[in-house]
Amino acid sequence: MTEPTTLRTAPLVIHHPTPVTPAAMHAAPVVAVQPGYIPAVASVVLPDGRVVTGYAVAPAQPEPVAAKPAVSRAAVNVALGGVGFLAVCGGLLLLTSFIAALTAFIGQLIILAAVIFGGWIAVQVLGTSGHKGGTTVNIRRAVIKRNRFHS
Repeated sequence: MTEPTTLRTAPLVIHHPTPVTPAAMHAAPVVAVQPGYIPAVASVVLPDGRVVTGYAVAPAQPEPVAAKPAVSRAAVNVALGGVGFLAVCGGLLLLTSFIAALTAFIGQLIILAAVIFGGWIAVQVLGTSGHKGGTTVNIRRAVIKRNRFHS
């Protein structure tokens, strides 16, 4: 079975502050303090009836930190670079399409010029217009015997 336990407490020791006489104090310069900056003395009553008196200590305030932007500048720069790159890629795609179409057009012009120039040369070489060089034979005086000309 469980036996009841009794709590044993250490004997209560009370320390009384020793007053300091002005002769024992070192002479220190007195600094004028505005009344608004003197901390108020606070008293706290403990559950057992004791009263604790002391100065209230304000919690230490951290130094204000400069507000950081929600997004870093590097991330914004990378995002803007990506948008610019996408815009350039669209332009480059159009540029390459234009260059391909221009190349095909120039190739067709070259083929058309070759066909026209080749036809002109063929007409010049094979055409019957104009006088051809060679010997002219007057066949009115010729005598035809046995299917042969005799002049």
